[in-house]
Amino acid sequence: MNQPALHIPLNCPVSVAPMLHWTDRHCRYFLRLISPHVRLYTEMLTTGALLHGDAEGFLRFNEAEHPLALQLGGSDPADLANCARMGALAGFDEINLNIGCPSDRVQSGRFGACLMAEPELVAECVSAMREAVDVPVTVKTRIGIDNQDSYQSLADFVALLVEAGVACVIVHARKAWLQGLSPKQNREIPPLNYPYVYQLKNDFPELPIAINGGITGIDQISQHLNHVDGVMIGRAAYQNPYLLAEVERLYSDSVLSCHEVIEQFLPYVEQQLSEGVRLHQLTRHILGLFKAVPGARNWRRVLSVQTNRPGAGPEIIEQALACVSSS
Repeated sequence: MNQPALHIPLNCPVSVAPMLHWTDRHCRYFLRLISPHVRLYTEMLTTGALLHGDAEGFLRFNEAEHPLALQLGGSDPADLANCARMGALAGFDEINLNIGCPSDRVQSGRFGACLMAEPELVAECVSAMREAVDVPVTVKTRIGIDNQDSYQSLADFVALLVEAGVACVIVHARKAWLQGLSPKQNREIPPLNYPYVYQLKNDFPELPIAINGGITGIDQISQHLNHVDGVMIGRAAYQNPYLLAEVERLYSDSVLSCHEVIEQFLPYVEQQLSEGVRLHQLTRHILGLFKAVPGARNWRRVLSVQTNRPGAGPEIIEQALACVSSS
């Protein structure tokens, strides 16, 4: 018998989506400086990578990143249970299963969005993970795949997840076309269908449900929270990270300015450089911080051009910072 579902405490109902090649530990540390409250997610880690690769390196994070969720990709219940256990022991606050990625590579590995065609298997995976850990197990999914896109199919899928003990379902409000569209096109071409997600909340009132897809501003966030429990922001939070400061102002009177964020980021940069991390690996995540601020173009130019030169250090960031207005 499954344990009772562990629901996520939604002190702040906003999260930043797991984004492959983007939300690495350096990005997450930077975003946490802007907002101490939003929930952060790792990039998707496959069970194969964790079980047969550098698990310690993959699971590394800074304590400042909490609350932090580990996203897993896989379809074998035993492997997912083992990886969930590894994540919980490493200190992650939540284990999330990816049922939304539509890429060919992911499909060939039999995980991601293609698993919406195997709802019983997904439920078995969730159940195995729930039995392995004491932290919440959640699922990030689409509203459907290919021609399997009726609301009833989605509701039946979620019902199985609930029975398996899922703590929260995060729904990207687009279906995924598994053939003929690239991952980028799958983020843009299938139309958004927010009403499907709202209806899920009506039909599963006890289940925490978060919405994802096409959300770019605080007004949209507020509107969605009238219908669901949480909002997950994707590329908008990466390309315009100071958007998270607008979220933070809803929960705190103390919000750092863009300049203060960089001043607090610099000691982390120095530490990481001393451990052999290259400056570009750190600065690529901060390019969008001063979006629409006078001098932002020069900020990006200095960081883009200068950080790859041999011996580049924190002084490059300070040079770039001098280009932007502090008002």
